[in-house]
Amino acid sequence: NYLARLGWSHGDMEVFSDAEAMAVFSLEGINRAPARFDFKKLESLSGSHMARAEDGALMEEVDAFLAATGGAPIAGAARERFRSALPACKPRAKSIPQLLEQARFALLERPVLPDEAAAKALDPVSRGILNGLTPQLHNASWERGTLEAAVSAVAEAHGTTLGKLAGPIRAALAGRTVTPSVFDMMLVLGREETLARLGDSLERQG
Repeated sequence: NYLARLGWSHGDMEVFSDAEAMAVFSLEGINRAPARFDFKKLESLSGSHMARAEDGALMEEVDAFLAATGGAPIAGAARERFRSALPACKPRAKSIPQLLEQARFALLERPVLPDEAAAKALDPVSRGILNGLTPQLHNASWERGTLEAAVSAVAEAHGTTLGKLAGPIRAALAGRTVTPSVFDMMLVLGREETLARLGDSLERQG
């Protein structure tokens, strides 16, 4: 897609497949001006294609990337979680490495060790709130709206907000403070894994 646009254009068509380019390509569309290779433009275009890629095809691209770069293949339960994380993560990534970083939480095995910033987010007050959240999640139906309501209710009961409580939850589930939505992570991980990671965090920090 990007190479075709170096020196050629068709109206305002920016994002297209090979078949679409073949259908409209003509020599008249080639420009006389010299082409300039713009890595930021290439990255942006890559992100557009990644966002609209089918999950199965994107999974094959990830497998090929890991094989080519000597990375460990994604297998077992981590593979199932990673595949489930693609709809939430691929719109936020512009390359395979960025996608792997976005979905890192799905690839982790327990126990999840927090980085320095995440460890600070799990202070005694936050651990106390997470301890109160755990039984609510045990009984909640595992749907986004229900999870949001449960977390919001616990945050309000402790005089804080959902936004402020999201940091400790991210730290417990992903070991980091910058992640996809906590509810996307909960849905990908499932009830058992989510509660287990929260439990591990409370036990380790307690």
